[in-house]
Amino acid sequence: MNATALDTSGCRFVVLSGGVGGAKLVQGLSLCRSPGELMVVGNVGDDFEHWGMHISPDLDTLMYTLAGVANPETGWGRTGETWRVLEGVSALGGESWFRLGDQDLAVHIERTARLKSGAPLSTVTNDLCRAMGVSIPILPVTDDRLRTIVDTSDGPLDFQTYFVHQHCEPVVTGLRFEGASAAVLFPSISTALADPDLTAVILCPSNPFLSLDPILATADLRCRLQDCVAPVVAVSPMVGSKAFKGPTAKIMQELGHAPTTLSVARYYADLLDGYVIDTADAEISDEIEEFGLRVKTAGTLMDSLEQKQRLAADVVAFSETIGRERSRSQMGDLNV
Repeated sequence: MNATALDTSGCRFVVLSGGVGGAKLVQGLSLCRSPGELMVVGNVGDDFEHWGMHISPDLDTLMYTLAGVANPETGWGRTGETWRVLEGVSALGGESWFRLGDQDLAVHIERTARLKSGAPLSTVTNDLCRAMGVSIPILPVTDDRLRTIVDTSDGPLDFQTYFVHQHCEPVVTGLRFEGASAAVLFPSISTALADPDLTAVILCPSNPFLSLDPILATADLRCRLQDCVAPVVAVSPMVGSKAFKGPTAKIMQELGHAPTTLSVARYYADLLDGYVIDTADAEISDEIEEFGLRVKTAGTLMDSLEQKQRLAADVVAFSETIGRERSRSQMGDLNV
């Protein structure tokens, strides 16, 4: 069954997002832009098969957040969740290391059944979103199989085994995105990126190595973004130039990257036109600008709806400013 093409004529912002952190900004964007102006492209590198079902953690986090049913304490999973099935499986000696709640399980059952009937992941995701009242399109970057593989001192591990089952304990020696180069970019994404009326591409404050890199590695997306007529703007996933906490800092250091705001800006530099950093990082603005990026300082904490909406509005305004300046520059070149 072929994927269902989306009407991208009104799309003004293509938003690349992982799970929890990215979903916060996406929620903010949903409060300051109309649904038809947004296209959210989600990470599927974390997808895996568990209990015989297809699990799409980041797509579900985006869907639950926009549907208003995400667990407010964890950011993932569903509010008011129960765990009867998980407890039953555990009592029978089954695998219980990946926590699937009962309501969450219903989504995975339905997704798996539709995929087995031949529907592509994009169509299934769209149908699930509509059933949950989500009008903003959430798209997997590809309908093809894409999996993040973590190369470790103990050998290669799929992402969820490394991250959840083994608690990020093995030393990371590399990251691979299996299937990414051969995957086909979802067609509506290509159409939106080629639209001369596109306002911006926004990279959410998701983990650059684990959440955004699988998206950027898909097909020729990175090259498309470098050639995109619209500005590409990222929001720093860090606050105060402090190191990422916990396993993310560990992974970055093991891969040879300092876990700092400056390091992430350098990592993105060849792709971006603008970078939004927290006001606490204002002192490194000049260093980031040396990478050829425009810098915007803003409050990037998103603990409330008001903060999410304010940051989203700042990102949109920043993107529009870069776009206007680029247009004036191009007009000037034509007049020379």
